Amino acid sequence: MVRDYSAFLPSATPVRREPTALERLGWDPTFSSQIDANAMTETPPVRVVAVHRSGLQVAGDEIKEAIPLGPDATVGDRILLDPARPRSSRVLERKSLIKRRAPGTGREVQLIAANIDTVFVVTSCNQDFNVARLERYVALAFEAGIDPVIVLTKAGLTDDIASYVEEAQKVSDRVPVVALDARGEEPSAALADWCKPGRTVAFLGSSGVGKSTLTNALLGAQSIATQGIREDDARGRHTTTRRELHATPSGCLVLDTPGMRELQLTNNAAGIADVFEDIEALAASCRFTDCRHETEPSCTILAAIEDGSLDAARFNRWRKLQAEDAFNSASLGERREKDRAFGKLVRSAVKVKLDRKR
Repeated sequence: MVRDYSAFLPSATPVRREPTALERLGWDPTFSSQIDANAMTETPPVRVVAVHRSGLQVAGDEIKEAIPLGPDATVGDRILLDPARPRSSRVLERKSLIKRRAPGTGREVQLIAANIDTVFVVTSCNQDFNVARLERYVALAFEAGIDPVIVLTKAGLTDDIASYVEEAQKVSDRVPVVALDARGEEPSAALADWCKPGRTVAFLGSSGVGKSTLTNALLGAQSIATQGIREDDARGRHTTTRRELHATPSGCLVLDTPGMRELQLTNNAAGIADVFEDIEALAASCRFTDCRHETEPSCTILAAIEDGSLDAARFNRWRKLQAEDAFNSASLGERREKDRAFGKLVRSAVKVKLDRKR
């Protein structure tokens, strides 16, 4: 069967019609401009709606199938499906991409999700709440070119919700903060401004903070299994085991993700700078362009810490993220060269010391 994809290409004359299955999956002119009608017919466009260990689940107009791993794609990606050689399917240029350094001792980059419009960074109003973790997630979203929103769940279980909101707002004045009960109808109303038809949103956060519960609330059904937290330390248990897109009745697409125990940033310098705009501005005003903000004279950061206008803990978190990102972003070759240079320096120092003893 030959499909007609001309409706998806840019047109000067808008046509009112019911959205197709592909459009309900968030297709927009950003992707239409990358291809022509012939390419869309020969290699039909689909979206990756789930990632399994054995392959990718894709969907489009009259298409819903599993394909083997091969395209360097992740959930949310748009690909031109090659029916004869699915491993060679073309991944279209992304609007956004969330990635991290893969867990473990290696330095591989793991793709988390693509073409997301809004990231809801979820945390609970209990022992799980951690400003440093929120800063990491927000930096991840900023680097990906995605609008982040901090969502505080379990708001009804504390008598001091205002203090949690206040702390969350300190992460960045560019990030809205929403406190809610993840159950019932409240999430649909509280998050409606970001969950519009054709938009794709994602819930990111630790296990047990309510990501799956929030997804169920937006879906209007208990489609995803949920579990409670351990009462002794408020730590969550993994419920979601794969990344998968779900369509809500309103036409929004929601990505529920497994909780991340480890979130190492890589190639994230711009995102970190966006989160810590206040510190970056102070650093730019230091007397020396290579100021280390330790003992140098006329250091505006040290002065701000001393007069109380800058929190020393926030400054230390900024430095930690910068160092982590620089290390993870360096190529294996660069690190080996540095290790060799350091080893050579150590051996030279030891040799000098031995020569002196002789």
